[in-house]
Amino acid sequence: MSRIVITGSRGLIGSALVRRLHAAGWEAFGFDIADGLDVADAEAVAAALNGCAGVVHLAAVSRVIWGERDPARCRVVNVSGTRNVLHAASRARHPPWVLAASSREVYGQAVSFPVKEDAELRPLNCYARSKVAAEKLVAASRDSGLRASVIRFSSVYGEVTDHADRVGPAFARIAALGGTLRIDGSDTTLDFTHVDDVAAALQTAVEMLAAGDGQLPTLHLVSGRGTSLPELAAIAIGAAGRGQVTLGPGRSYDVRSFIGDPARAEQVLGWRAGIGLEDGIADLVKRFAAMTSA
Repeated sequence: MSRIVITGSRGLIGSALVRRLHAAGWEAFGFDIADGLDVADAEAVAAALNGCAGVVHLAAVSRVIWGERDPARCRVVNVSGTRNVLHAASRARHPPWVLAASSREVYGQAVSFPVKEDAELRPLNCYARSKVAAEKLVAASRDSGLRASVIRFSSVYGEVTDHADRVGPAFARIAALGGTLRIDGSDTTLDFTHVDDVAAALQTAVEMLAAGDGQLPTLHLVSGRGTSLPELAAIAIGAAGRGQVTLGPGRSYDVRSFIGDPARAEQVLGWRAGIGLEDGIADLVKRFAAMTSA
């Protein structure tokens, strides 16, 4: 099968996608800062893309709080890095297709739900603004003839190796330990998607693009279900059989609520989220508990 480059291949989604592609017989080449490969390095990007059939561009400063702490680095990686990928792809002898990752953060605080892909983009924070800028680069490249598409993620979770402060695994880990789950913003409601579901959708997108099935429209991978942070905490505590909750104020740069519409992804990819939040969190709690007792 064709060679596919996965930037951000050591991250939560990238790792799951690489495993799936390898299992299906694809040659998936990983490109990740953990291996000394930086998308901000235009020459390294060009070398990696040489001769590939497609690129799934996942590399990013991927946490909202990181973007707030270091806006300059966030923009270099998320915007300049995307520009490097698109530039290298467009200059290749046989330009590869590019599937670029974005986020539900680009919608900001939506005014109606569920949110469709053509909803107004109203970014609230540095991370979201960098993703909007990256999406504009993808659109410009597409207008210039490159097969480039955007796919947006929403509160992806599902691995014990994920960032310790990401709310899904954080709640599962703390509940497994019998600790206190801190809720920053009790009115926050989000649309959680399991990483295995996301990787399955991305594999389908890769297969469609590799088959030359035209251009994918902008898609977001969402469950269509809204879960408040208190509800998420209750799910984790229920799975663990212990734990308690404390409340804190929300952060000014966080989106308070998001529920996405999964209809377009189902129509285009034949995909719907299949792993329920209760099952996904219960699995995380079990795995964290096993790690603690080992």
